[in-house]
Amino acid sequence: MSSEEEVDAQGETVLRCLTGLGSFLTHFFPSVERIHCVSATPSAASSATSSAMATEDAASPAATASPEATLIVRAICEKTPKGLRWREARPRVLAERVAWEKDDGETAGVVRGGGLSANRLVHLQGLGDFKVSKRNAPAPSETMSVDGTASTSAPFDPLSLPDDDADSLASTNIPDDDEFGLDEQTWPTEEEMSSAPGARDRAEMPPPARPGTTPKLKKVAKGTSAYQAAWIIDDEEDEDEDLEADEDDESMKASGGAGDEVDEEEEKEETEFVDTAADDTASVSARPFADLSPEQEEAQLKEYLSQRAAQRNTQNLDDLDFPDEVDTPLNIAARERFARYRGLKSFRTSRWDPYEELPRDYGRCFMLEDWKGMGRKMERRGQQVEGAEPGTRVIVHVANVPRRAVDDHDPLNPFALFGLHKHEHKYSIMHFTVQRNTENSDTVRSKDPLVLQQGFRRFAINPIFSQHTQRNGGRGANNVHKFERFLRHGINAHVATAYLPITFGNSPSLLLRVPTTSADAVNASPDQGIHLIGTGSLLSSDATRITAKRVILTGHPFKVHKKTATIRYLFFNRDDVEYFRPIQLRTKTGRVGHIREPLGTHGYFKAGFDGPISQLDTVCLTLYKRCFPKWGRVWDGRPLPIVTKGDVEQHAALHEGEVEMA
Repeated sequence: MSSEEEVDAQGETVLRCLTGLGSFLTHFFPSVERIHCVSATPSAASSATSSAMATEDAASPAATASPEATLIVRAICEKTPKGLRWREARPRVLAERVAWEKDDGETAGVVRGGGLSANRLVHLQGLGDFKVSKRNAPAPSETMSVDGTASTSAPFDPLSLPDDDADSLASTNIPDDDEFGLDEQTWPTEEEMSSAPGARDRAEMPPPARPGTTPKLKKVAKGTSAYQAAWIIDDEEDEDEDLEADEDDESMKASGGAGDEVDEEEEKEETEFVDTAADDTASVSARPFADLSPEQEEAQLKEYLSQRAAQRNTQNLDDLDFPDEVDTPLNIAARERFARYRGLKSFRTSRWDPYEELPRDYGRCFMLEDWKGMGRKMERRGQQVEGAEPGTRVIVHVANVPRRAVDDHDPLNPFALFGLHKHEHKYSIMHFTVQRNTENSDTVRSKDPLVLQQGFRRFAINPIFSQHTQRNGGRGANNVHKFERFLRHGINAHVATAYLPITFGNSPSLLLRVPTTSADAVNASPDQGIHLIGTGSLLSSDATRITAKRVILTGHPFKVHKKTATIRYLFFNRDDVEYFRPIQLRTKTGRVGHIREPLGTHGYFKAGFDGPISQLDTVCLTLYKRCFPKWGRVWDGRPLPIVTKGDVEQHAALHEGEVEMA
């Protein structure tokens, strides 16, 4: 970095990320005369060894005496960087040469950190985890230690191959259908359907017509267009009346009459049959899709992004003013809208079964009973592994590496290979703490697409945030923790949960927000920088930790008589009152009560409380639902667009329309 020019915003983010990972940053001065300091005090000397991002020497006066600068230089020289335990416990190889050989990637370099074994998997940033096919040793003259001298350690085998103890690339478990109730399904299989008695007859029949290709004829007045005919509703009663009229006409025709024949001819002239499906205006799905111009696309994208940002900010402010409060829907019953929610007498102490109604993704994960104990065991095994010792030059052959990893590699950029402990390739439910970056003011919501830098691995995740409980080792009394809709600033850290590969040890975590679109895209986002959302560390791998989302339904006291009140606007039908009757009520002033009986059919009910309530008080009913994150993956460096619930519903509707057209 320059000693005269200030770093930009992106450089500030890089320095904060290095500090969050535990790196040691030191000042480097071009000359002693250009060092700015106030006095030769120990505080000034120690402040010079702090992070470069926290130093502002613009207002500091120039040093007037050379002894002050000498003390600062001496303090810098006495500072010794401490090693990173999470990095030194695992082997790593900084590639000096990268090549491609028979579907294997060949990496040559010096082993650092722990011992490198061919039985353990290795991680390549942006690509994933791979097996080591073999490990070669260069000529003995090329082997040297960390300090550059000849290695005095015992020589290892010139060729090392994986044995029976080698790790597998299987990262997920096979869910047990018995646990999810899938074995109770009685729907026939395709083989049973094909062997059915009527299957052969159905196979000989022609396939059904495509939707929209069968003409729909409708009898309308003469001169009526297809668009007008599409708006005419056919009624069964009208059809029955027409049939009766036709029968009467036939009976009258059988009796004979020249006038009847004339009337029938006039009716035929006044009416006609129109195909309502033939007109493009009758069906919107039949219209051809027309792409917008790049200018229109860009204008609509900017409008959409601004509206979405304003909507997210409004929701954030509403959640600050009225946390977790939602309105009871009018068009749908509350017992249907909140069918997956439950009531708890005490959020902190009520029991909640952690293995109840789990999603299928939980069956794909590996559960660890003692994550910390397993981590210590894996670290001890890593120190006792027989393989290439630190300081040894090796040639590692990585199996089934994509060819693009070698072809797209820039020699000016570093290419590192990191070794993993046993079981660190398998997925589990990981929790890590997050402390918001004070310099970043973006609105961050749960399940937003973010990038997690967990040690030396990067993942694209959609985490959910919850409160960090300090009691009972972070578990609390019942291991139930409140879901947070937004990641907010403050002195208290939050806990983020995601499906990730297992990582042992207390490794640092960085939560980043990357661009939503690529720079060369037509609708490229103007902000192409990487923003640091927060920093933290790995907390645990606990499958029994429950993240409960809370919703609060509010009502208004209509009539009050001492400890009894008539409540309205909490529900809007009698059945909802009966359904939520066992759940405890509370008011914002601290009163506790229960529903006594419903009144009428519009959702009014009588409630009793433990004390007199005010007419201006608000009655609340609290419900909880367990939340789960989305599946994580290794981040390949591509943009992560923000997908909202409306976008998902719109995409599903378009997909259904395409299926119907097909």
